[in-house]
Amino acid sequence: MIDREALMSVTDNVLFDEKMSEHTTFRIGGRADAFVNVSGALEIEKVIHFCRDTDTPYMIMGNGSNMLVSDSGIRGVVIHIGKNMSKCRIEGETVFAEAGILMSNLAKKILEESLTGFEFAAGIPGTLGGGIYMNAGAYGGELKDIIESVTFICPDGLIKTETADKLDFSYRHSKFCEGGYTILSCKLKLKKGNYDDIKARMADLATRRAEKQPLSFPSAGSTFKRPEGHFAGKLIQDAGLMGYSIGGAMVSDKHAGFVVNKGGATAKDVTDLIEYIQKTVMEKFGVYLEPEVRLIGERT
Repeated sequence: MIDREALMSVTDNVLFDEKMSEHTTFRIGGRADAFVNVSGALEIEKVIHFCRDTDTPYMIMGNGSNMLVSDSGIRGVVIHIGKNMSKCRIEGETVFAEAGILMSNLAKKILEESLTGFEFAAGIPGTLGGGIYMNAGAYGGELKDIIESVTFICPDGLIKTETADKLDFSYRHSKFCEGGYTILSCKLKLKKGNYDDIKARMADLATRRAEKQPLSFPSAGSTFKRPEGHFAGKLIQDAGLMGYSIGGAMVSDKHAGFVVNKGGATAKDVTDLIEYIQKTVMEKFGVYLEPEVRLIGERT
């Protein structure tokens, strides 16, 4: 059990027994014992110290766009880096942005300065910090291509800034996936471009995304990582699973690479469907599909 009074003495930004379904794009998940909307590095450090001193589990999250929270919820403290840490400033071709800014909002600010290189990320439904964590990408671009440096809290509590080449970026992976790190902000290096061209490129990608992806249903984006030499969606479609449902979870009939919440889905529905997809694709094609969505909390 969390000592609520002690935690409230550390932060004013805490909610108890918070429904995680209200903080994830899947709209699924039980309650978190405590949910803290942090406003800066100092508050993060205080909350982490509280958790370590009291043996309380904790986790970091952004927009909840790449995670599935279990029906039993999350024991411990969720440290939410969101709108309270979403400042951004642009100097020439360099962008300094806090981890909590939504990539869609950052894209608008970058467009206003006629900077090019971030167009691919404009429609990714997550925070910059979450995107850095998993080296988010789309339409041939990845964040690692434009990151100059990242500032973060280390597992030992020190705040460090490292250049991109030292952060072990690869497909949907970074050094931060190893655990214990908290991303605070980053520096992006872009290039001057033509405002109308950049706006047109963003609009084109938004149209392509709307045409191909099931944006009308809650989801966590692409459910599986791209297996080497294959496309997850094509394998799932060829396995005849388009539209297949378990409870409220369904393989999208618009893009088979997405598991969606068609209404009232539980986390168990989704995990059962993921496992069924994996089993079927393995049996038919001998390919293992590794989930891209992160499974969080107690499994039931």
